[in-house]
Formats: sequence, C-alpha cells, structure tokens
Amino acid sequence: MRLFPAFVVLLLAGCSAVPKPAPRPAPRPIPVQTQAPRPTPLAQDWRDWPYTPGDWVYRQDARGSIALFGLPGADAAFTIRCDTAANAVYLSRAGSATGATAMTIRTSTMLRTLPAQPTGGTPAYIAAAVQPRDSLLEAIGFSRGRFVVEQAGYPTLVIPSWAEIERVTEDCRR
Repeated sequence: MRLFPAFVVLLLAGCSAVPKPAPRPAPRPIPVQTQAPRPTPLAQDWRDWPYTPGDWVYRQDARGSIALFGLPGADAAFTIRCDTAANAVYLSRAGSATGATAMTIRTSTMLRTLPAQPTGGTPAYIAAAVQPRDSLLEAIGFSRGRFVVEQAGYPTLVIPSWAEIERVTEDCRR
C-alpha cells in the first residue's frame, strides 16, 4: 500500500495547471519620419517621367481653335492654337521672357528646338509658331502617350498626347 499514496501524489501532480507565460510587453511604436522625404530624381528616360497635372480642353473661337492643357479653374500651362488668319499653329507655354528665347519639344519620334517670343498678353505666355502642315504637329499628336516641353528657367512640362491636339491641327489644315 505504500505505492498507493505515491500514485495519488503523481496523479494529482499531473492535474495541476500549467503556468502561463508572462505577458509580452506591448510593441514600441515605430517613430514617424519628421523630415520631408527627398524628391526622387527623374528617371533617365523622359518617357517614364510623371505627367504634369492637368487635362486638355478644346474650344473654337473667332481666331480658329485652341486646345488648352492645365488644371481646371487655372490659366493653361500649355496651349496649341490654330490661327486661321495667320495660317499658323502657335505652341505656347505659361511664362514670360524679355525677348527671343528657345522652346524645345520632345516627342517619341522627334526633338526640335523652336524660336519663341513672349506674347505680350495677360496672363503671360511664350509662343512658338509652326506651319499647319509641319510634321512636328503629328509628332506631338501621335507621340507615345506624352510629349515634353522644355525651356530654360521653367519647369519641364510632361503633357499627355490626347485627341485635342489633332483636332486643332486638322482645323488649321482645312
């Protein structure tokens, strides 16, 4: 019978509760970055650059037609105008200049630097004129998704190639 008390003790020991591990401390919050992130450099290939914010709008007026690109409710950042009386298409970007300057247009098939002049109006624009049948207009209108307008002293514009461009071009060729 000596085994009986030892057996009872072992049996009762097996029924005891397993101790729970101590609770883990709550994780520390990750510190929030307080400095503004550095801007990422533009990709080497201009076809990967982000678009300039805005949309195209097409209008007809007494001079011909115009496609305006920019943010709604603001002056256009870039325009393409068919001036039927002058038999010219004007490529204009917002900005001012004291005299002649250069505007570079980059498309998927063409790169061209055009002489440009301030328009003298308000708001201020700098414009370059091309003939209605200039192949640059097709290059802009059919550029693969975007074209770029570059001018010293101004931010580069990366503009989507939408149908409004070709509408203005066709208006000037009638």
